[in-house]
Amino acid sequence: MTEDETESPDELEEPKDVEVLEDVPDESESKSDVLAASSSALSRRDPLGAYMRDVQRYPLLTKEEEHELAVRFFEDEDVEAAKRLVTSNLRLVVKIAYDYRQAYKNILDLVQEGNIGLMQAVKKYDPYKGVKLSSYAAWWIRAYILRYILNNHRLVKVGTTQAQRKLFYNLQKEKARLSAMGIEPTAELIAERLNVPERDVVSMDMRLAAGDASLDAPVGTSEGRSVARVELLPSDDVRVDDTLADAQVGDQFSEKIHEFGETLEGKEKKIFDERLVSEDPKTLQVLGDEFGVSRERVRQIEKRLLQKLKKFLHEELGDTVVEVYESP
Repeated sequence: MTEDETESPDELEEPKDVEVLEDVPDESESKSDVLAASSSALSRRDPLGAYMRDVQRYPLLTKEEEHELAVRFFEDEDVEAAKRLVTSNLRLVVKIAYDYRQAYKNILDLVQEGNIGLMQAVKKYDPYKGVKLSSYAAWWIRAYILRYILNNHRLVKVGTTQAQRKLFYNLQKEKARLSAMGIEPTAELIAERLNVPERDVVSMDMRLAAGDASLDAPVGTSEGRSVARVELLPSDDVRVDDTLADAQVGDQFSEKIHEFGETLEGKEKKIFDERLVSEDPKTLQVLGDEFGVSRERVRQIEKRLLQKLKKFLHEELGDTVVEVYESP
C-alpha cells in the first residue's frame, strides 16, 4: 500500500450528534417521570458517536511533529511521545473499522482490536524509512481487525491454517470475479489462482455455506417428545459389559503370566521377577553386575524371555486376546 492509497484520518466524517431530550422535567414532575426521561436518554445514546467525540479531542499532527515524536520514541523510548502518536491516529482506526461493518456488526469491538494494532505499529515504526505513520499503521490495524473477525466470525473457528485464512478472506471474491468473467468457479481453478490445495477450497466452501448447528436444537421426536441433537451423539463412556469383559480377560492374563513365571529358573527367573513384573524394575546394568555379565547380555536374555512369554500366552489364551493386550 502506498502513502497515497491510505486514507488520512482527517478525512473521516464525524458521526452525527446523538439525539438528546429537549424537554427537561421541571421541579413539579414526579421522581418516576425524571427516571423515565433519564432512561429514555440513555437508550438513545450512540456509543460510537460518544467515542468519536472523545477521539476528536486529540489534535492531528503535522508531518514535522509526527517525525519528531517518532524519533523521540524510536531513540529514547519516550512513552509520552508514543502516546501522542497513538491518540492522534485513533480516527484512522475508526475509519478502517467502519470498512468491515458488514463482516462484523459491533464496530466498537473492531475499533478496540484496531487500537491494539495501532499501538503495535507505533512500537515497531521506524521514522527513518521515509514512510508516513498512518500508511504503516494501516497494515497493522487491518491485520488485527481481520484476525478478530476470523476468530469471532462463528462459534466454531473456520480458518486455522494459513491456506484456510487466505480462503476465508478471498474465496467468495474469487468466485464472484470468475463468474463476472463468464468462467465457472471450480474448486480446481480457484485453488490454482489462490495457490492453495484444492481440498482446502472444497472444505472452506462447505464451511462457509453451512451455518453453526446447536447441539440443543431439536432434530426429531421420540415417543411424543422432542429429541435434541446432543442426545443422538454416541457416548464416550465405556459400557458396563465391556468393562466387565476387560476385567475378566485381565484376570486371565495375570493368572497365565504367574503360571509362566513358575516355569522359570536361574537368570531368567530373576529377570522376570525383578524386571518384567516388578513395580520397581532394576536396570540392565544392575542385573548385569549381579550376574557378572554385560548389560547387553542381560538385554539379550530379556528379549529371549519375552519371546517365550508371547508364545506361552498365544498357546494359552489365543491370538486375538494377546493381540488386544499387545496393542498400545
